Amino acid sequence: MRLKAICVAMTAMTLLGSAQAQDVVRLGNLKFAHYGAVSYIKEIAPKCGIKVEERVFAKGLDVMQAIIAGELDVGTTASEAAISGRAGGAPIYVVAGFAKGGAQLVSRADLKLKTVKDLKGKKVGVTRGGIQEVLLLAELQQNGLSVSDQPGKDVQLVFLAYADLNQALLGKQIDAMMQSEPQSSQAINKGFGSEMIKPYDTPIGEPVRTMVMTEKFYKEKRALAEKFMNCFVQATKTFIDNKAIAEKYVREVVFKGQITKDDFDDAIGNSPYSYDITPEHIQTTTDVMVKTGVGRMAKPPVAKDWVKTDLLEAAKKSLGVK
Repeated sequence: MRLKAICVAMTAMTLLGSAQAQDVVRLGNLKFAHYGAVSYIKEIAPKCGIKVEERVFAKGLDVMQAIIAGELDVGTTASEAAISGRAGGAPIYVVAGFAKGGAQLVSRADLKLKTVKDLKGKKVGVTRGGIQEVLLLAELQQNGLSVSDQPGKDVQLVFLAYADLNQALLGKQIDAMMQSEPQSSQAINKGFGSEMIKPYDTPIGEPVRTMVMTEKFYKEKRALAEKFMNCFVQATKTFIDNKAIAEKYVREVVFKGQITKDDFDDAIGNSPYSYDITPEHIQTTTDVMVKTGVGRMAKPPVAKDWVKTDLLEAAKKSLGVK
């Protein structure tokens, strides 16, 4: 009898363990102020009946590589990395948009550059393959400026990691940079950078940051995908409705005290949290990438084939979110 009881208990534990294993979502994320609500999902995940394991990557293309390697279920990135990833065979769907904007063209404070045309003859830093590169090239193109990473064109690009751009501007190795948040606001608030423009007058408008799911997760773990999306909407609503929670979490947990209140306020002022995305926005971004040559896609993906917002719409409806 005792042996039977032990067997029953072990079976129950095995079933519980497998159930818990099925309820784990592997999330790839980036370290930016406007990615904070996505990080917050893991904090409230137990209330949503799931466990979220977050891995933080240096850039969106690294998230795509981890998805292709089968290491993630969900990833967050700017739209250009998702588009390049899909074009390169990543089995993903865009399922939500979690922030808008998030870029600034910042010059050295001592140069007094005001317009994009003022960049002629200058060195401009940017991160290769990021949405900032797409926006920068679109701005230069529509202002009639030629560009190369070698000398000889109107503007010389200097490709650097996000973390190195501010230092290069401070050290006068570059004259301007197209930078993400909160780093662009930090450069301005610390006095060595001066805002030129927020680059939202291209056909892309304000770029929407994308949340992607693997096709396998979306199709084969539907119930878990629904729970995760509900949790995303709850986390985002919390950050939109309660700025104090958002600020405390991003400044203290994500950035461990490295950014100030002003940095946070300015960053989120330029990259507000959101939920939504449309196939039209992804298609326009794809078209601009083709026109500017970012990503060099042999076969650009058609947005309506891989932008799937049904999970988001259901989650928003169930939670009464407009």
